[in-house]
Amino acid sequence: MRPRAAALALIASAVALPHGLSSTQDDAGREWPEYLGGPGRSHYSPLEQIDTANVRRLKVAWEYHTSDPGQMQCNPIVVGGVLYGVTAGSQVFALDAASGRQLWRFLDPRNPPTSENNRGVTYWSHGSDRRILCTVGPWLYALDARTGAMIPGFGFGGRASLKAGLGPQAQDKYVASTTPGTLFGDLIAMPTRVSEDQDAAPGFIQSFNVRTGTLAWTFRTMPYPSDPGYETWSKDAYRNITVGSANCWAGMAVDRRRGILYVPTGSAAPDFWGGHRIGQDLYANCLLALDAATGKLLWWRQSVHHDMWDRDLPSPPVLATLVHGGRRVDAVVQTTKTGFTFAFDRVSGEPLFPIEERPFPASDLVGEQAWPTQPVPAVPLPYARQSLTEADISPYAENRAELLERFRRARTGLFQPFGKQETILFPGFDGGGEWGGPAMDPDGILYVNANEMAWVASLSDTPKEAELEGMSPGRRLYTQYCVACHGLERKGLPAGGIPSLVDVGSRRPKDEIVTLVATGRRMMPGFPILSKEDRETIVSYLLGTEQAAAAGQSAPAADASMPPRIPYRFNGYDRWVDSKGYPAISPPWGSLTAIDMNSGRQVWRVPLGEFKELKARSIPPTGTENYGGPVATAGGLLFIAATKDGMIRAFDRRNGALLWEFELPAAAFATPCTYMAGGRQFVAVACGGSKLGTPAGDSYVAFALPR
Repeated sequence: MRPRAAALALIASAVALPHGLSSTQDDAGREWPEYLGGPGRSHYSPLEQIDTANVRRLKVAWEYHTSDPGQMQCNPIVVGGVLYGVTAGSQVFALDAASGRQLWRFLDPRNPPTSENNRGVTYWSHGSDRRILCTVGPWLYALDARTGAMIPGFGFGGRASLKAGLGPQAQDKYVASTTPGTLFGDLIAMPTRVSEDQDAAPGFIQSFNVRTGTLAWTFRTMPYPSDPGYETWSKDAYRNITVGSANCWAGMAVDRRRGILYVPTGSAAPDFWGGHRIGQDLYANCLLALDAATGKLLWWRQSVHHDMWDRDLPSPPVLATLVHGGRRVDAVVQTTKTGFTFAFDRVSGEPLFPIEERPFPASDLVGEQAWPTQPVPAVPLPYARQSLTEADISPYAENRAELLERFRRARTGLFQPFGKQETILFPGFDGGGEWGGPAMDPDGILYVNANEMAWVASLSDTPKEAELEGMSPGRRLYTQYCVACHGLERKGLPAGGIPSLVDVGSRRPKDEIVTLVATGRRMMPGFPILSKEDRETIVSYLLGTEQAAAAGQSAPAADASMPPRIPYRFNGYDRWVDSKGYPAISPPWGSLTAIDMNSGRQVWRVPLGEFKELKARSIPPTGTENYGGPVATAGGLLFIAATKDGMIRAFDRRNGALLWEFELPAAAFATPCTYMAGGRQFVAVACGGSKLGTPAGDSYVAFALPR
């Protein structure tokens, strides 16, 4: 064990309460007051009523049905005996945490529900003023935590615009927030989601006043000419004509004692061709340390230079106290989609383990310039595989010969630039590490779940004007805005959350589809930049009702307000699977790994999840794709759902042994929480299914030991 003082310091960091929250220190450790457990995002609880000896006795204590089925990624919070969560349609609710009885539910009639995979809410209080900060679409709301009513003095009638600090160029573009904000005193720093194509809004970091909803500060992740870092971009990138994004969508961590906000950022847009942003591209793909009160940059570390693979930093970093070089160090630890783990001194930003700039291949696309090197940490070793050989093709695939042939034709390897030839991206677009993020215990052991799924990607020439002129207006617009995700044949990737648009009219009315093109839904960004007429034209094409006479129309004159077209288009997201739909590579297909961040040594690694039909054939657990993180407890346990097989599991965090599992009413692609209420420890998780081809659900389920 580490010194007790170090353990207590980490626990205090993990459960420190927001400014002014009325609670005893005992309550602070007994509840789950913030997203992922606390400001350090450690996913750790000091509770130990449920432990390795009795976890097998866990039973369902209550189940709350939202009557709003669909994917839920919410990590609920618990404060003052009340559990606050979000439905699949972004409706916020409050429950009695001991019984699951609904106390209130919020829906703003001005802003219809949106299915954006909202991950939770933020609680703030000062004296008798208790607020829930939540988002729907481009709006930040302040609600009375006791009643769910909007607070009139906040923003404009109870809500503030998340576009406030993004400049005039963002006002007609897609902006939303699906991850809870991070508190520092009376300020809340907000993550944002933006488009990932040429129409992307800038991803500046913004902080708002919790009391008034006014903008407090903005940090420009795409620097202006007067800002440090401007020289790392093409000279006009900051104008947001051809480049956008570089946002933080995953959430942040904060060291409140030092006043430092830690912000992981994503890639610049468009994702897969960077000819309009030649350079290193600061501050995209960075872990930023900002002054939490002012937004001033303190230090930065970039995980990917000139990202061409959509290698966003996928989750908030974790704050921890480690023993390094014989001394205690307050550290910040960041996991990645590539399977790398970076650890830095929290104050100076200096790496705790050596990082080497290694050379990687150049791009063969005209106008593109891959950065010649990428940062690779010497330790810890990657928690997900990063390379494939022919021996890694699945031994269970009935069409293995076909898979081998495709593998031999494709380009492979870490940081291999995409081109017209197929490239196998491994780890895939969703990691490696994903948005659920890792847990960290007081001993400095990091627990991270990972996907081991290969994806196939390629680019092709963008249709020339002459080709577009031969298309109907609807097909032309579909080709320009929709084909990258849904594909030329409109089949999408349903298992990956990209629905097929074939026969979409049989599933949704026309008016609803037209609205969805503007607002977006779940992983789809909206296109508010398109006029209602253009949106209706796209939908008419999808429904097969576009007038044939329009097919010979010439393309409209170029709109000067629209960004110039890039020379290449992405050919769509393609999970590499065999003829039965299983991953094309050998298991594990999902894993759970424990890493000692004091030494960088891997402690244990086990498959996470299984396929029942393969188990029936006596095939050992293969693991499955997984979304949502773990929770570590002082009872020696690691709770995690996340898997395609719809189970929630408890592992012994010392050795990875499986101690308990339970089949949920729907798969839970969400991080659980744990808390005490009425003298009992509960573990609660959102079960929405609807991803990876799983059935939809609508419930939150809480487990506890029998009375």
